[in-house]
Amino acid sequence: MKELIPTINKIVKFGLEPKLTEVNKQESLEKNLVKIYSMYFDVDYKFDEKDYEEFDSQKFPNIRQNVESNFENFGFYKTILDINNFENHQEDAIGDAVDDLTDIIQDLLEVKWRIENNSLEDGLWFFNFIFRSHTQQHILDLLNYIKQKEE
Repeated sequence: MKELIPTINKIVKFGLEPKLTEVNKQESLEKNLVKIYSMYFDVDYKFDEKDYEEFDSQKFPNIRQNVESNFENFGFYKTILDINNFENHQEDAIGDAVDDLTDIIQDLLEVKWRIENNSLEDGLWFFNFIFRSHTQQHILDLLNYIKQKEE
């Protein structure tokens, strides 16, 4: 897990800093999203029973705007609500690549904050919890969007 914080930093910068002039931003983002996804399978923690201060997401009010400035070509996409329901062809939905990356960044910022301010165990527990329940789907949707956009 030594690479967790450095990998988080490579992703969250797109929501913390506007108009980055990095070469191959999208490739870097894809690479690090896959890396984070892979790290999830190696998370090993012991539940930390302590009560800690809660993360204040209000400290980062401009994440969405910064994502928009860094990925101006990101937009909406069509998705299917239930891919296993072959009978119903009417349940399409609209996804938003900017929202996907914004949510991923917010989740990863909290993981990082918990590791740095609470404990490693608390941060890894939260990474395991939030990834399975929220971040994972956003990563899959965003990677699929990027792939489909290239074709």
